[in-house]
Amino acid sequence: MFEDLPSKDGNTEAKEIPEEQEQKDNSQKVIITGWDRFWDRITRLGLGDIALRTGTALVTIGLIGLVVWVMKGNFVPDEMKSNDAEAFEAAGGADASDPGLPAYEGVAPVEGLTKSAGTHTDAPTVSRYEFQEYSVVEGDTIFGISESFGLDPETILWTNYNVLRDNPAAIYPGQVLTIAPIDGVLYTWNADDGLNGVSNGLNVTPDVIIEWPGNHLSYETIGDYASPNIEPGTAIFAPGGSRFFYDWALTILARDEPAESAIWGDGKCAPVSTGPIGTGVFTWPAVETTISGYDYSPEINHWGIDVAGDLNDPLYAVDNGVVVYAGWSDWGYGNVIVIDHGNGWQSLYGHLESRIVNCGSFVIRGDIIGYMGSTGNSSGPHLHYELISGDYNRVNPHHYLPY
Repeated sequence: MFEDLPSKDGNTEAKEIPEEQEQKDNSQKVIITGWDRFWDRITRLGLGDIALRTGTALVTIGLIGLVVWVMKGNFVPDEMKSNDAEAFEAAGGADASDPGLPAYEGVAPVEGLTKSAGTHTDAPTVSRYEFQEYSVVEGDTIFGISESFGLDPETILWTNYNVLRDNPAAIYPGQVLTIAPIDGVLYTWNADDGLNGVSNGLNVTPDVIIEWPGNHLSYETIGDYASPNIEPGTAIFAPGGSRFFYDWALTILARDEPAESAIWGDGKCAPVSTGPIGTGVFTWPAVETTISGYDYSPEINHWGIDVAGDLNDPLYAVDNGVVVYAGWSDWGYGNVIVIDHGNGWQSLYGHLESRIVNCGSFVIRGDIIGYMGSTGNSSGPHLHYELISGDYNRVNPHHYLPY
């Protein structure tokens, strides 16, 4: 076979192509022609996409196999490493696991500077002895506030008696609360207080009060424990302390005596000697039968349930009885009604918008006694309802209401 090629002088001359090269070229043409025919048939059958995907997958698998083969060839098997280490030790070398580095002496201290060798640096935090102020927002509860500061709910009450009066329902938006650094009790010192008596009442020892840095006290200056050198009006914190809750209600009278309210305030009525006797079976005091706010929680001094409802929803007497309190309460519950049921039970209704009964009014189970409101310290319309039995034993109302 010949091919025309240009000569040095510009003329074209024929050059003979070797037979081997000719055979190679013919083979390539046959392969290309065959592939074109094959692919044309595949395309006509609509199998082009499937063929491409299959080919791609096969190529990928081949590449993965190649990578594995290369990695295997470039890493020494564990058996060889183990044998090399044993041979090294047999030759008198050092322990293969010990490179023979000198013992670590630590970081040399620098005068006036103390810092760990670690690279992590914590953000500055509030002093564990520092009190903070928190402004209540809508929807806040004692439980939520205490959880956000890592405290027990009781601590929020015990450090804010001057604004909450031990009443967890007495918070409202805009109110400013004092937040303690840890759990404990904040106590305002009185002129006649003794250190032993106060510490005993807060369930701590005098040492706990003296040694708390935030109290700024010392053994050298405290003086006589019976009359310590502490200025009246000073706020004293007892870390880890506790105390009883001050109650807004007093003891109930036995039924053989005239009916009288278990709570004191402007609405307390004169004792009543007559009136309907309750059945001991109680109905729901409101239209709604769900909780809105606090449930029965003695651990935070909330001895009732907050029943949901809307402003001016009717409120009902839960059983027969006589009204023994009808008026305002300074403990955060606003307009309050208390009914004595004549069988050792009393029921209490707080935050009323208005009432239609007065002292001495006789009521029958299901009678409307007033309307739901948000008077006193309240975040919205609801009824604070308590059930009191015997010698002022405030029970869980859920146990006595129909469901």
